[in-house]
Amino acid sequence: MTKIALVGAGGKMGCRLTDNLKDSPYEMAYIEISTAGLERLSLRGINATSADEAIPRADIIILAVPDIFIGQVASNLLPLIKADAIVVTLDPAAAFGNHLPKRDDITYFVSHPTHPSVFNWEADKSRHFDYFGGITAHQSIVCALVQGPEAYYQIGEELAKAMYAPVTRSHRITVEQMAILEPGLAETFLGAVMFTMREAMDEVIQMGLPKEAVFDFFMGHINIDLALCFDQIPGGVFSDACYKAIQIGKPLIFKEDWKKVLYPEHVKYQVAEMTKINHQ
Repeated sequence: MTKIALVGAGGKMGCRLTDNLKDSPYEMAYIEISTAGLERLSLRGINATSADEAIPRADIIILAVPDIFIGQVASNLLPLIKADAIVVTLDPAAAFGNHLPKRDDITYFVSHPTHPSVFNWEADKSRHFDYFGGITAHQSIVCALVQGPEAYYQIGEELAKAMYAPVTRSHRITVEQMAILEPGLAETFLGAVMFTMREAMDEVIQMGLPKEAVFDFFMGHINIDLALCFDQIPGGVFSDACYKAIQIGKPLIFKEDWKKVLYPEHVKYQVAEMTKINHQ
């Protein structure tokens, strides 16, 4: 039986993985040091194990810790990790930002969920409220083998499918490509756009329009605009007047060089800023 040590098992992401892996065929060990995290594990009927006990025995170590701490945590654990083990991170930032400690006899693997699609095709309507994924709603995952034997990719991918279940599709990409997706596309670009959309809605409400009417109107138009933009309505197109409005709005809202946030060199800057420990 494959032995797994889940580091940060009682954290926000750690608890999600704990819930999916505690009844899996893997032999699990849960590592947690925070009081809040230990309480969350206790509520699940799980006792934590020390790193000194669990890491040397582990075939796979999952680092479910914030990006800013992964380099430090991985370096602290490195002497305990046995040769030929697999170290899994849940985000490409540490690998892309060169925060993972050097060691040639272990494998580094990264996987991240896509989260359930906004075009929710679930037949079971109750699954629509699992926005994050990993509970009831189906989602896809992306995976990358940072270093290690090619045969270990499948081992990492099978674990990722269990961590983020239920999974519909698994996409193999490179670490750089994953970093372009997140933070570049999903956080730096999309997050900024989403916050700006919320600010626009709030601004209209501040102008005196009824909040409920604005919300209903905005949410409905987000729905139809997304469906049209991403080809979910066969033959569907925006009206001619809407196309004209879009051409008026784009240069007022976006800088001409906005696409640079998606390029690898700028993504490296984003990762460096995101993984910087702010000493105050």
